[in-house]
Amino acid sequence: MNQEKTYEDAGFGGQVPRGLNPALIVIDFSFGFTDQSYPTASDASAQIAVTNRLIAAARRKSVPVIFTIISYNPGELDRLAWLKKARGMKALVDGSRLVEIDDRLIREPGDVVIVKKGASGFFGTNLAGLLVSAGIDTVILTGATTSGCIRASAVDAVQSGFNVLVAADACADRAQPPHDAALYDIQQKYGDVVISNDVLKYLEAS
Repeated sequence: MNQEKTYEDAGFGGQVPRGLNPALIVIDFSFGFTDQSYPTASDASAQIAVTNRLIAAARRKSVPVIFTIISYNPGELDRLAWLKKARGMKALVDGSRLVEIDDRLIREPGDVVIVKKGASGFFGTNLAGLLVSAGIDTVILTGATTSGCIRASAVDAVQSGFNVLVAADACADRAQPPHDAALYDIQQKYGDVVISNDVLKYLEAS
């Protein structure tokens, strides 16, 4: 039995609704994840370019654009459990260049920036509350890394009641196998993995 049929027979892989009120969430495209002079980063140039196309389309339709970053104060570095496993994340310290959003991204002064301490944009933050208050029913995810913060945010988004779309060509990772595996897992269980052209059509119809 092939894996597609295994998932299909188990009832996975259905299509999620496209709601009337989407938001675009750009996950962790800070220099610590996009500038390869830092060991925590990967080449996200192509994905940033795609994300900018989605941001521009979102602006035209008054769709909210929200950014997230990971940033720690020095007192957290030796106390948080995740940093004992993912020690490279200790470089993401408040005030450092690594936690600044990549300046290639199209931003406006009023854009919300969520500061998080773990992989998910939802865990321990007010992101879900902001989305609910704005009447958002669907989230579109781009950013880094696919197998880490994108996947974790997709899981928590659907568990928080939002329809989830992941723009595959706007997501970056340090290696191809975990990128591919995360997208496959998201597609089967948590959201729809789509290409940016599909997202653009959806935004234009919003």
